[in-house]
Amino acid sequence: MAALRKWLFTGLLVIVPGVITVWVLNWIVGTLDQTLTILPEAWQPDRLLGFHIPGFGVLLTLGILLVVGAAASNLAGRTLVSWGDAVVSRIPVVRSIYSSVKQVSDTLFSESGNAFRTAVLVQWPREGVWTVAFVTGSPSGEIAAYLRDEYLSVFVPTTPNPTGGYFVIVRKSDCIELDMSVDAALKYIVSMGVVAPPDTTLANPK
Repeated sequence: MAALRKWLFTGLLVIVPGVITVWVLNWIVGTLDQTLTILPEAWQPDRLLGFHIPGFGVLLTLGILLVVGAAASNLAGRTLVSWGDAVVSRIPVVRSIYSSVKQVSDTLFSESGNAFRTAVLVQWPREGVWTVAFVTGSPSGEIAAYLRDEYLSVFVPTTPNPTGGYFVIVRKSDCIELDMSVDAALKYIVSMGVVAPPDTTLANPK
């Protein structure tokens, strides 16, 4: 029985990561393949080839992103985007949603942005209990006026699903900046502490 149990768990360790990886990739490819519906029916790969090949939607999505990015990088493209933003900002309800999403996307995807670039160690949800969080910025405006000390805005993700979490404002002096990369921190969070990040203290002594 001990040998059977060992073989069972060994099989799970080998198969589960591969199955989950294939499932996630299949979901991503299947979702992106839905973008093919924007093409005229006569141009769709399934109709031209006579059979379905997954992945054409990924290529189409990448192509659209590259074309839009290239167009928006020149003066005419930036002017057109600014004009579109101005039009959307005049539509009630829509402008609130669009402006919020745009501010978040500009912060996350901007090359000069600092959001989610640094992992820190913070005490959460109470003193003496530590967890890994990500710096998203620093308080400003009315909130900064009420806070006398230097504070940081951090996102405390949940585990094993890091897409949910808590937005917390903590003193900068109470945050311990970590040398680990954001990828390593995410692996540590998703694995619930099983996959330990590499020790960088020896490579980068302080």
